[in-house]
Amino acid sequence: MLPLPVRHLLFALCLWATPTPAAAQLQWFDAGRPTPDAMQAAQVLAAAGEHGLDPADYAAPALASRLAAAEQGPVTGDAEQRVLGQALTAALQRYLTDLQRGRVDPRQLHAGFNLPRRPDVDTMALLADALADHRLPQALREAAPPLPMYESLRRALARYRQFAGHPAWAARLPALPARKLVPGQAWAGLGALAQRLEALGDLAPGQDLPEGFDGVLVSALQAFQERHGLTPDGVLGAGTLRELEVTPAERARQIELAMERLRWTPLLQGPRMIAVNIPEFVLRAYEVDDKRIDVRLTMKVIVGKALRTRTPLLTEAMRFIEFSPYWNVPPSIARAETAPRLRRDPGYLEREGLEFVTPSGQVVTTLAPSHLDAVLRGGWRIRQRPGPQNALGGIKFVFPNNANIYLHDTPARRLFERERRDFSHGCIRLEAPVALAQFVLRDEPAWTEKRIREAMGTGISTTLRLNRPVPVLIAYSTVVTRAGAVYFFRDLYGHDAVLDRALRRRAAALPPLPGRAGLVP
Repeated sequence: MLPLPVRHLLFALCLWATPTPAAAQLQWFDAGRPTPDAMQAAQVLAAAGEHGLDPADYAAPALASRLAAAEQGPVTGDAEQRVLGQALTAALQRYLTDLQRGRVDPRQLHAGFNLPRRPDVDTMALLADALADHRLPQALREAAPPLPMYESLRRALARYRQFAGHPAWAARLPALPARKLVPGQAWAGLGALAQRLEALGDLAPGQDLPEGFDGVLVSALQAFQERHGLTPDGVLGAGTLRELEVTPAERARQIELAMERLRWTPLLQGPRMIAVNIPEFVLRAYEVDDKRIDVRLTMKVIVGKALRTRTPLLTEAMRFIEFSPYWNVPPSIARAETAPRLRRDPGYLEREGLEFVTPSGQVVTTLAPSHLDAVLRGGWRIRQRPGPQNALGGIKFVFPNNANIYLHDTPARRLFERERRDFSHGCIRLEAPVALAQFVLRDEPAWTEKRIREAMGTGISTTLRLNRPVPVLIAYSTVVTRAGAVYFFRDLYGHDAVLDRALRRRAAALPPLPGRAGLVP
């Protein structure tokens, strides 16, 4: 007979999935003892943490304990076998769903996020087929996102968890001399710094360390800075020190959140895609071949300001390119910035190539108080003519969306040199717009680089409809991997914090399970 608390807890687990005739047909016992498939299933659930999931969410401790006991002494009675079998089936169903689709609906976290949810998976059919072929562990592994990035994050998670209790993080680093540590200076924390950088892989082991902050230590710090979204100047200032003090446990949680996002981020929508990662300030254009991602283009971008005009997360199809575009000043910017500036400085209209457009489409190039009043009332609008001063530069990439977000060129090139690049009103400025146009128009040989540049510089606005729309994804991940190295970025918009809270609320709302409630057989 199952102990009473365990029977109650396993019954609660069964409520996760309504028992079906198919569930009754899954054979987890033979002569009262768990089958090898059942024991393998318990092992997979116990290892859910490898995917950033919580084994307690799947009653893994109680199931493993009860199945181990059943190996020694058979479970007698069909009812008890049925309860335990249904509990194991329900746990596997939840595990499969969480692994394939994620634990939270991203549309509930981000207003206006139009991300399509992945279709429901017939978990019972998947389990039945896997059991019939005795390939359950492989089938469960295949449920994870088929992305190289996901697998590399899974390995990174295991590595950062191994740092628990590592002496390199036993104490905080000492205070810096003055406000920063520059090459050549002495510092009481050099030994601890070297130990931490070596553990993280930025400093090769067994190096002869200099007496001061110099040589290999500076190079190692530059590697650390590069991996943490910092300017690799080899100077240990407040920002770098802050990143060095982030504990391995905090980094592990950061990786878990990145893995959760990959479960519902559509990175394989078409043979070619464009993806912007907001915290990284980077755009990648890539091709997809048999679920393999081949990055063809990488560039810096400028995104919306964190405090006021955040770039939204979205996925849409790029359908148009505008050469020598007009910039239609958004009403919010016209009211808050442009109209007040024109009242103070009337010459700003001509210098910036601005003009008014009436509701009937008439263009007005003169300035008058009544024109500004019409803008403030919402009747007239302001636009900027094509030219060297145009805020959109020479090209605009359009993927129609409710937020009116697009990719575009910019005359403000120096901002790309900044470490943190959230300067826009929401749209995304491109470091290399010509290269992106070449990628998008790759299948249209008439559009050579020369023709693209000429169209960008004519000063005459033209629109090109793409023969093959290209999916555009604006995503958010504070952890990525490149060539085996792990890169971390600050939580620019606080989306990691929102996701973390949502996952914790979700876990707290699940039925009480063994381990979490402290109850064991």
